[in-house]
Amino acid sequence: MPSPRRTGGRPARRSLARSQMSYQVIARKYRPQRFSDVVGQEHVTQTLGQAIAQNRIAHAYLFCGPRGTGKTTVARIFAKALNCTGGPKAEFDDTDARCREIAEGRSMDVLEIDGASNNGVEQVRELRETCKYAPASSKFKIYIIDEVHMLSVAAFNALLKTLEEPPAHVKFMFATTDPEKVLPTILSRCQRFDLRRIPAPLIVEQLRSIAAAEQVQISPQALQAIARGADGGMRDAESTLDQLISFCGNKIEESDVLSMFGLTAQGQLLDLGRSVLEGGIETALRQLNDLARNGKDLGRLLSDLLNHFRNLLVFQVSHGDLKLLEISDAEAAALRDQSPLADASALTRILEVFSGAEGRLRDAVSKKILIEVALLKAIEARNAVSLDAVLTRLQELRGQATTSATPAPASAPFSASGRPHAAPAPSASAAATPCAPTPTPVNQAAADPTPPPAAPADGGAVSGSGENDLETIWARLVDAVGRASPFARSYLLEAHPVSLAKNLFTIGFDPEFAEHIALVDNSKNHGLLQAKLAELGHGHAQFKFIKAEAPALRRKAGLPPTPPAPATAPSSAAPAKAPQPAPAAAPAKDKLTTTSFNKDDFKNDPLIQKALEIFKGQIVEVRA
Repeated sequence: MPSPRRTGGRPARRSLARSQMSYQVIARKYRPQRFSDVVGQEHVTQTLGQAIAQNRIAHAYLFCGPRGTGKTTVARIFAKALNCTGGPKAEFDDTDARCREIAEGRSMDVLEIDGASNNGVEQVRELRETCKYAPASSKFKIYIIDEVHMLSVAAFNALLKTLEEPPAHVKFMFATTDPEKVLPTILSRCQRFDLRRIPAPLIVEQLRSIAAAEQVQISPQALQAIARGADGGMRDAESTLDQLISFCGNKIEESDVLSMFGLTAQGQLLDLGRSVLEGGIETALRQLNDLARNGKDLGRLLSDLLNHFRNLLVFQVSHGDLKLLEISDAEAAALRDQSPLADASALTRILEVFSGAEGRLRDAVSKKILIEVALLKAIEARNAVSLDAVLTRLQELRGQATTSATPAPASAPFSASGRPHAAPAPSASAAATPCAPTPTPVNQAAADPTPPPAAPADGGAVSGSGENDLETIWARLVDAVGRASPFARSYLLEAHPVSLAKNLFTIGFDPEFAEHIALVDNSKNHGLLQAKLAELGHGHAQFKFIKAEAPALRRKAGLPPTPPAPATAPSSAAPAKAPQPAPAAAPAKDKLTTTSFNKDDFKNDPLIQKALEIFKGQIVEVRA
């Protein structure tokens, strides 16, 4: 009679081995068995179900998408729907013998092939030979080839003929994570279904139901952290939950998830984003240093930051529409709080900085230093001013200076040194001085009822005063172009009109600015100039840009004249004064002053100083 110890010990060892072998990981234990169990892929399951109901079953299907989204699972469910008892039908019985064989991998008519290890021509030839035989007990013989993109080109070519015209009882189902590597000739013979990443809220709900079935307490923050780390893959999320149960037991908190996978807490991520928006350089660097010291994954941190600012931009552009975002309630509240801190253009510049850093992160020797530099650049980008805003502000300053100088009858806009000066009254001597500008029509009407004729431009066919004066037309044209394109106006300020004859407007650039001709002489600017000149009453004109020296008076004045204001009638109370005769020549001292150029006086000009103060700039070069 055997001893009690021996007979009692052997059944105990068998029971332990049976319990160890019967354990299944969560990803396999809760694998979907019906179309209705598949999460987040309704566009695929609904199409396949309707195809079965309408008896429109194709001979080859391709399921592609990221890992862990259900490609092979959908192929197995489709195989069960086709080969179930009384099938094909979308709603089948899970306890059906044929369905259980397929689910357990025992069916002789549903063959799963690994494309990575069976990627040669010999394996494809064997498949072509076996597919000729009828199925053993089911209606269809189904081949499920996983990772089909791993097949060689020769294997793909050997499969082409069979795939295009297979026997009536054969169905092919391919699954791949990289459809771009599949030959176009194979793709054209399959019905393609793209499985998408599963939204985080659906992953959270699925994990919550699994945790309840496993009798595990898990906090909502921990579920959010798992879903965020899974990046749309249900299998990754379920494997993470399985690992956390082994690590933490029956109670899981957010800190457990963060410490195991190096993720950043949602609150810390939102605080770092606020520091960037508020321009807190020191605060942002301290927060990054704390995260790095606690072992957080810096690559994942940068990706989460990029996603946060993307959500913030979408939230702003959509005026707070949360349907476009997959976020929690805490994230939605943070977006509402941080949205007023920056506009859409600033958020776009921040996203460009972080996306560029993410591309360089893989090759970086020190990821921490790269992210620190990215944070500093993002803060600078948030406070940056666009070039269009700078030009618009300069235009406003120029307009303010012109407006403030026009009402004063005795003030001249600029001297040759670039400094504003005033004269007690317009006189003939001042008019004869080469640097003095021509008086405005208002002052001319007050001084003389008959305005003197304007000097004709060099070679200009348009002459006279008012609308026909070439300088007046040019000044109005530059002003009209500047309202439509500040960039074009900035180049035209260095140009001068040469002639306007026979519908040809010739524009000259000084040899000093000859390189600007290539920048302004293009079809876009030609069309803009033609449109604006037509608005001024000169339609059907063509433009020609040449290198030519500007007239002496224009070269010394430095700016195109402003368009003349409408002349006002002289007051009856003030009798008109006769013009004084001009002296034969100006004093030599005045002539010397007008031909010289004082750079220090230009730098000390109040208008220039105001512009430098507003835009935090500095003068690099002064050209005479």
